Amino acid sequence: MMKSVSWSSKIGFILSAAGSAIGLGAIWKFPYTAGTNGGAVFLLLFLIFTILIGLPVLLAEFYIGRKSGKNAIDAFKMLAPNSMWPWVGRIGVTACFILLSFYSVVGGWVLAYSIHALSGNIGANTDFGQLFEHTITHPIAAPAYQALFMLITVWVVQNGISNGIEKANRYLMPALFLLFLLLAVRSLTLPGAMEGVYFLFTPDWQYLNPQTMLIALGQAFFALSIGVSAMITYAAYLNDKQDTFRSAHSIMWLNLLVSVLAGLVIFPAVFAFGFKPDQGPGLIFIVLPAVFQKIPFGNIAFAIFILLVLFATLTSAFAMLETVIAALTRNDESKRRNTTRWIGAAIYLIGIPSALSFGLMKDWQLFGKTIFDLWDYLITALIMPLGALLIAVFVGWFQPKSGVLAHMKRGTTTPSWLADLWLAIVRFLAPLAILLVFVHTLGWL
Repeated sequence: MMKSVSWSSKIGFILSAAGSAIGLGAIWKFPYTAGTNGGAVFLLLFLIFTILIGLPVLLAEFYIGRKSGKNAIDAFKMLAPNSMWPWVGRIGVTACFILLSFYSVVGGWVLAYSIHALSGNIGANTDFGQLFEHTITHPIAAPAYQALFMLITVWVVQNGISNGIEKANRYLMPALFLLFLLLAVRSLTLPGAMEGVYFLFTPDWQYLNPQTMLIALGQAFFALSIGVSAMITYAAYLNDKQDTFRSAHSIMWLNLLVSVLAGLVIFPAVFAFGFKPDQGPGLIFIVLPAVFQKIPFGNIAFAIFILLVLFATLTSAFAMLETVIAALTRNDESKRRNTTRWIGAAIYLIGIPSALSFGLMKDWQLFGKTIFDLWDYLITALIMPLGALLIAVFVGWFQPKSGVLAHMKRGTTTPSWLADLWLAIVRFLAPLAILLVFVHTLGWL
């Protein structure tokens, strides 16, 4: 089935889907989560769970998107007419809307740091704790940088799949990999850097416990951008000649590569200058810029690094916004430009309280959480695991087994037994693993 709108090339889809997955989760969350959970043991568990759980659910989303050729809501309407299943798509689209409203806040912080670094306003005398505090609490600067981040996102997405999202990712993703490699080489040549490599690749088995396993499973689960229908939306623009198994493997390994490269940039430098790896979320905003100040040409190195973080943050934002726009325009490209602008403005307005949650509105709390933390908990702890669970159950149990396998084998050279194994994992192992993450996140386990 030919799609009215489609990717112009196989590599364009892979880079764009990888860009969706490679966001703050890979570059920001993975290093500090690994740093607080034993390094090498966490990396090993993350690798295993990404391959065994994340990849199969990613392929399940590919099935729904490519089989239907529709947006996240209409896909379920087509594959399961006159049922409640379209609500999975509606929840996913709503989740992307809300997710981008607070994700753009962090995107604004990264953009602010990028501007500071590129303009030379960061130096050896900078108090990075104070800079971060000012960045997240200033009542004008925080929403202003968030607005600029959303403007960039809207500008790209309004130009469509091949001329907007795909074209941007064709430049951003290769640049991200190349610059990351250069930074990793620089970090690894520092005196004492091997201690950081040892931390990342030599397991300390005392960290092999149920808590670390569940955290690693959650990281693997969120790292591939599954559960909010973004990959359903991207896969809807595929034709039957695309090898979905090979594409999914490419996206998974690119995501793992960036996570490891982020570790190789950060941990050798952190250890080389006597810092601790378990600094938490402030690792790239407070600790890392201070580390770079101790390296020759550190200002340039940090400017490159934070620019990479910005690239990754934007490519994920493109996917979130596209998921919403595709559902509203329903393949009518004449509506894209205006719809993207109006929805972008609405997402920004909804996100302003999140931007002010660290300063002006920090005392405005519901259920003991600020607006930012409440949205974050609602989406990442509840809706994303629930969405991924329902997608696995839908493909594994509510679609004809023979039809699913026949469709997924189109355009692929993957052996039949491997496709059969994939569907078995989607039916049995993936739902169980997702339930474990879900109940652990809720504090029931």
